[in-house]
Amino acid sequence: MAESVELDSVDWWILEELQNDATLPNRTLAERVGLAPSSCLQRVRRLKDLGVITGSHIDVDPAATGLSLEAVVAVNVRPHTRQVVDQFREFVMAQPETRSVLHVSGQADFLVHVAVADTTHLQEFLVDKLAARTEVRNFTSSIVLEQLHTRALTPPKHLRPKRRRRG
Repeated sequence: MAESVELDSVDWWILEELQNDATLPNRTLAERVGLAPSSCLQRVRRLKDLGVITGSHIDVDPAATGLSLEAVVAVNVRPHTRQVVDQFREFVMAQPETRSVLHVSGQADFLVHVAVADTTHLQEFLVDKLAARTEVRNFTSSIVLEQLHTRALTPPKHLRPKRRRRG
């Protein structure tokens, strides 16, 4: 896990703006947060160097690509050793159906979010791929009916940016 980095309200404002639109040109970002473009660029570079900003991305709608069914699969592996966990994680991340993997505590060892074309494709993933693994003790799948999410981390209340008037 990364070490915590001290962020001020301007850093948080920059992060908020970039989380909402990672394609913002530096000049536009600087205007929005009330900094000179050079100062804004320095702040963004610092946030990248410190590992606070780890990348940027685009969102793709799985349904638009023919993968209209999503599911979350809770998986238990045995034995729950570092080697087995690492091998399972590597295997599941290599599957084209996998969107994300969470190694968790609780009843399941892993939560695997998958996108598939239909129930037949889901069945093939579960039976032919997951169940075929010797370390998989059991699994349950839940079809995603609706997905709501935000990637935006928000600052603690005392560091929330003060909005400046745009001129």
